[in-house]
Amino acid sequence: MTSTIDASSPNEPVIVITRMFDAPRELVWKAITDPKHVAQWYGGQGFTNPVCEMDVRPGGTWRHVMQAPNGPQFTINSVFLEVIEPERLVWTTANDVKRNPPPPTSVTTVTLDVHGAQTKWTLVACFNSREERDRAAQMGFGQIISQGAERIAELLKTL
Repeated sequence: MTSTIDASSPNEPVIVITRMFDAPRELVWKAITDPKHVAQWYGGQGFTNPVCEMDVRPGGTWRHVMQAPNGPQFTINSVFLEVIEPERLVWTTANDVKRNPPPPTSVTTVTLDVHGAQTKWTLVACFNSREERDRAAQMGFGQIISQGAERIAELLKTL
């Protein structure tokens, strides 16, 4: 089962990614909110996550260091805006001002919808502008998130 990426809306600064998981919603929620699990799947194929600290509550922070297969590390600092367990998680990602240019900033919403024994995972990343959305897409945002979703699917088989 693969993820579906939609960044084609010319007028909206969003990227939407969906995936069906063969797992109950509560288990998917655990996989996306427990830092020990998130560290196992976050990022694309070959990425590791030496740091994953999450305080999953409105106003709580998510500090993440993702390491690419070829060595560079990327620090991602986010703040949770909304947490409705087990159905909705919203966070904003802060720019890393040390990078030039800084990565695009987004507000990301993940919803988990029950579909029988499956869970539909929908990620909507809303960027500040269409230009930032397009830059994120060119940087591989959709592909990396989709690969992470595939890694979630593999993790769910072990939980």
